[in-house]
This record gives sequence, structure tokens and C-alpha cells, in this order.
Amino acid sequence: MDISKNSLYNFGVVSLLFSGVLYICIWSPPNTNPLLLFQESACLRSTSFTHTTDLVIDDLEAVLQKASMPNKTVIIAVVNKAYVEQTVEADTTMLDIFLESFWLGEGTIQLLDHLLIVAVDQTAYDRCMFKRLHCYRLVTDGVDVAREKVYMSRDFIKMMWRRTQFLLDVLKRGYNFIFTDTDVIWLRNPFTRLSKKETVDLQMSVDTYNGDPRSQDNLINTGFYFVRSNNKTISLFTTWYGMKDNSTGKKDQDVLLELMTQGLFKKLRLRVRFLPTLYFSGFCENSKDIWSVTTVHSNCCRHVDAKVQDLKAVLRDWKRFKEAKVKNPRMAPNRTMVTRWSKHIACFNSWKPPNNNLRN
Repeated sequence: MDISKNSLYNFGVVSLLFSGVLYICIWSPPNTNPLLLFQESACLRSTSFTHTTDLVIDDLEAVLQKASMPNKTVIIAVVNKAYVEQTVEADTTMLDIFLESFWLGEGTIQLLDHLLIVAVDQTAYDRCMFKRLHCYRLVTDGVDVAREKVYMSRDFIKMMWRRTQFLLDVLKRGYNFIFTDTDVIWLRNPFTRLSKKETVDLQMSVDTYNGDPRSQDNLINTGFYFVRSNNKTISLFTTWYGMKDNSTGKKDQDVLLELMTQGLFKKLRLRVRFLPTLYFSGFCENSKDIWSVTTVHSNCCRHVDAKVQDLKAVLRDWKRFKEAKVKNPRMAPNRTMVTRWSKHIACFNSWKPPNNNLRN
């Protein structure tokens, strides 16, 4: 009986003390609290811990977590002002065409939830936020990032190397990614055509396809590729970016091609798959099967305005095809249908020297 009374008494004392501390921490006003120092050291301990945890997650990690698929895979595209802002003569932008393809494509709309737009200037970032996408602001020192980067210009090369450095950072954080240039339009979900084997480290598009997905004689194009995060791919990107200062006048794609031909892929034991242009098409080599084409890249083209004009034509071709399928549901999806893509006239003309009026 005495033991029960003592237990009840001890429980009452402990409860009273706990209530007092709870009152001091929560309800007691700071200016009248006689144990203010105790309150700051004991009651705010959990707040300090939360802040410490938050510091570990930087802006990039936060946006990667939001955009990531459950298997830590994201889709990454890089844009600048020239790709998001209309000129006086234009009626659309490269970014708008890129996003429109997700709307018009088959099985692509849901992929926008996993698209991360990397903006290299404030205008591009503001436009990305306006469209309510996943956005990250990437700082590039020493480059006028807002203006169009003409193919193989000095600023173009600098921006490409900064992109490679950023993607290396993403890999080091444990994220797999599809990197896509914004001048690649998505007509179907590319994950249905990519190998699902986790042993395949890198899957990359090509300008021209020689028929062998393992042949390193394929002419690679870094405008679209899928890479898994592991020690081998991190080593590849580290070596690749490390060549930046010893590759004057070469873009990152040229250097990667050289590293491949010199045997780096084999040395790292990378398992690489080169993507057929039948599915991953481009202006260098058009797909001949509209039933199968997945992406279309405006490669072999020099200026943004030219890319916009010819990609708009591709989307018109795609809409005609979709309309024909609706009107004729008996069209056989399992047979090859020769695609009559519109000619890439603007891109062809982009390589011509400008007409300068000579003075008499």
C-alpha cells in the first residue's frame, strides 16, 4: 500500500514538473519568463537541429528531389534568354515548341512532372518559373549567357563545358538523367525505347546510325542521352570535364568523341548503347517510320530562328499524322510507313554565308 502511494506521489511530482517546463517553453511570454536562459538552451534545441538539417539540402538538391522519379531519374534541359524570349518577328520560342511537343506527344504529358529546366540567365529563370516548371538557376561566369550562342562560337563552347560540369554534379548526387537539348521535340515517351537494364551505363543519340547499337564508329550527338549514376559514369564525366582547358576550340561533344575513340569507354568498362535514328531522329538523318519515331532533334542546323521554323514544320507533320489516324483507325501501326517530313529549308539556309551588300 505504501509503495502504491509513493508511486502515485512520484508520478504526480514528475507530471507537475513536466507541465511547468511545457508552460515555460510554450505559453510563458519571453519578457516575463524567469527561466529565459533555460528556455533558449532547452526549448529551442529542436529548432536548431532542424536548421542544421536544412543546410545540407541546397537549392539544386531540393529541386532534384521534387523533379525526380521514384528511381532517382530526372529529365534535364538547359535554356537561356534566346530560347525563351520572342523576337519582334517571331510568334513563338524554342522553349514553347519544346513544351508543346510534350502536350502533342503520345505518353509524354506526365513526363513534364520530371523535367528540370536549368536556366543560365535571369530572364530564362523567370520565364521558367512563370510556366510553373521545376527550375534551377545556373551561374556561368565570364559568358554573356543571355544572347544566342552561335554554333562553335567561343561563348557557345564555354556554355557547353559549364553544362558538362553541372551534369557531373548531378551524377555525384546519385541521380540518373536524360539530358535533352531544348531543340529536341518529344513525340513519344523515350523510356519505352531505352534499355531498362541497369547494367547499361550510357545510351546516346547519334547524327548518323551505322546499324550497330554497340559500334563506337557511330557519330555521337550529346543533344540527347540517358546516363545512370555510378562510379563508371562519374569517372567518365570527371575525365571529360577535366579536358576542358586542353581542348581549345573544341566543344564538349568533340572531346567526348575523341575520348571514346582513344579507348576510354573500354578502359572504364562502360556499357554504352547508341540509339537508332529510326527512333531518335534528327535533321542530319530523318526517321523513315512515323509509327516509331520518338524524338526529333534539329541537329545539323546553325541558328535558333532556323531551328524554330523547321521544328514548327515537324510538329505540323506530326499533327497531320495524328489526325489521319483518327480519321482512319484501320491504319496499321505495325507496318512501316514512309514519313514525308517537310524539308528543313531554314536549317539548310542557316549554313549559307550572310549576304553582305558590297559598296561600289
